[in-house]
Amino acid sequence: MIPYGRQTIDENDIKRVVKTLRSPWLTQGPAVLEFEKLLAKAGGVKYAVAVSSGTAALHLAYLAVGLKKGDEVITTPNTFAATANMLLAVGAKPVFCDIRLDTYNIDERKVERLITKRTRALAVVDFAGQPAEMKEIYRIAKKHKLLLIEDASHSLGASYRGRSVGSLADLTTLSFHPVKAIATGEGGAVLTNNKKLYETIKLLRSHGIFKDNRGKNVMVALGFNYRMSDIQAALGTSQLEKLDKFIRLRNQASKWYEEEFVGLEHIILPQTLPHNYSAWHIYVIRVKYPKLRDKLWRYLVKKGIGANFHYPAVYTHPYYQKLGYGKKKFRNEELYSQSCITLPLYPTLKRREVHFIASCLKEWFK
Repeated sequence: MIPYGRQTIDENDIKRVVKTLRSPWLTQGPAVLEFEKLLAKAGGVKYAVAVSSGTAALHLAYLAVGLKKGDEVITTPNTFAATANMLLAVGAKPVFCDIRLDTYNIDERKVERLITKRTRALAVVDFAGQPAEMKEIYRIAKKHKLLLIEDASHSLGASYRGRSVGSLADLTTLSFHPVKAIATGEGGAVLTNNKKLYETIKLLRSHGIFKDNRGKNVMVALGFNYRMSDIQAALGTSQLEKLDKFIRLRNQASKWYEEEFVGLEHIILPQTLPHNYSAWHIYVIRVKYPKLRDKLWRYLVKKGIGANFHYPAVYTHPYYQKLGYGKKKFRNEELYSQSCITLPLYPTLKRREVHFIASCLKEWFK
């Protein structure tokens, strides 16, 4: 089976982890601090807080900016459920906005009409590794005095108009799940230039407890155990040193697909806007005839190709249906989610594997 995504681990990664296993620190030690320093540099910001998952990063980001019951946050339905789930976890209400049909990111032209007196923040997602249209989204956020949170779980290593992802919002969240740009097993982070938000997130990450000048634990807030271990951080540091290479390889694989699909009229290829450098987290095509999508997916799986779906619209999940979501349909999101198929993409994907995948699609459509 050719998986849709997978981690890329080499001997240097293994050596770095083994070195940490033999050190005095397995958690709450120097490896985490080293990883955070490199993360901040990669994102072009002053501060980074490493945490246990991308979901934990979202939860802490939402808590740090003070989101609470009654607050509304405008976000995209084309994302993994965690983006919206953590809004519900802090009591806020996700307000979904339709997507663009070129990048499949939130449609910035439709955001402003959704703003109400209860809107507190915008939570945008860089789908498939391509940054959202942050210039316009930032303008809207500042005009209406809203907080801007960027879920960049897909886009570490990407850039927007020459600026690194991480430096484009008040808070940026990352994920280091094995299929992401870099892997720590499970893990995530929050990036920011705001010192107050940084200190709040750092506090909430570890039970809301800090040590006073006598080394005594003092709890000042209701926090969580969202810490990242030194073992994970050691792997993350080693992976981060190869980030640029990983993103180049992902871009190369996307170009192979583009070359292979020349003349295939039955699918719509993903697009990258000229001012974006994508991290190419996933490669998503759309089938021009949505009724054929599931049949094509079954065929690809039988051929040993790990095709997937990213994503069913968040509001279509049964849990969200029970909450009353889904009554309002979004034209672009509906069209996208009914016609999308994710094809394999990761740094070690071979040219011959891309050729095989493309050949299977051509044969099926023939």
